[in-house]
Amino acid sequence: MPPTQPPRTALITGASRGIGAEIARAVAATGAHTILAARSQSGCDEVAARIHGSGGHARTYALDVTDRASVAALAGELESGIDWLINNAGIAESGPLLARPGCEEEHEELFRRHHEVNFHGSRALTEAFVFGMRTRRYGRVVNVASSAALYGQAYIAAYGSSKFALLGYTLCAADELDGSGVTFNAVCPHYVDSPMLEAAVTRLVEKTGRTEEQARAFFRSQNPGGRIVTQEEVAASVVELLLGGENGMVVELDGSPMPRPRHPNENRTES
Repeated sequence: MPPTQPPRTALITGASRGIGAEIARAVAATGAHTILAARSQSGCDEVAARIHGSGGHARTYALDVTDRASVAALAGELESGIDWLINNAGIAESGPLLARPGCEEEHEELFRRHHEVNFHGSRALTEAFVFGMRTRRYGRVVNVASSAALYGQAYIAAYGSSKFALLGYTLCAADELDGSGVTFNAVCPHYVDSPMLEAAVTRLVEKTGRTEEQARAFFRSQNPGGRIVTQEEVAASVVELLLGGENGMVVELDGSPMPRPRHPNENRTES
């Protein structure tokens, strides 16, 4: 891929492993100067070493997106600003819609934790950096949401509602800052070959007694395309949104041969 002109500075959260690490490598391949942030800086350092080995640019920071002081400290370190923000940090746990008797506090914590990481963490990063983007009249924000932001599913109300919130925030921001030079888009992958899926497979085996292969077959069957989405596919869609000028685009990745882009804001009726 030819280098971006001029070289862009990109911040990727949750970049220590999985989808975030693959996004970081793909973004670095554009010639961008990548900033890898996650709670595990050592994990980011390993990803950065591979980027350096491929001739790319990367530096790393420890970041807890739920800690406003941590976010403010990173923004202070990057006072010259960034061009691209990829909000990828996230968690995914399952649980029933209603609290079991005696588990009310645990149930409340499940919802609070998902919304703090998946929604409020991304919102905090956006607010920390988008003002500078708007001042410079250029910026790209890509939020890694989920198919759970598009379709309801049993036993993931905490996760799904947090991703619904993130997607709604993305579309509101795209509309409010339309014409500013700053674009907001989202990718919504179904099940992806990642550490998060491995954890889901393990949980399904433990809870249902299925074999590991049966659990994997179940998750494959849940993707409309009949296969698990690859990390590379997610990263490629993110890069395409960073390099383009689309605003308010939602790209669904469901295992089909081609991504499914949509523009929800274009279909609305003005009140």
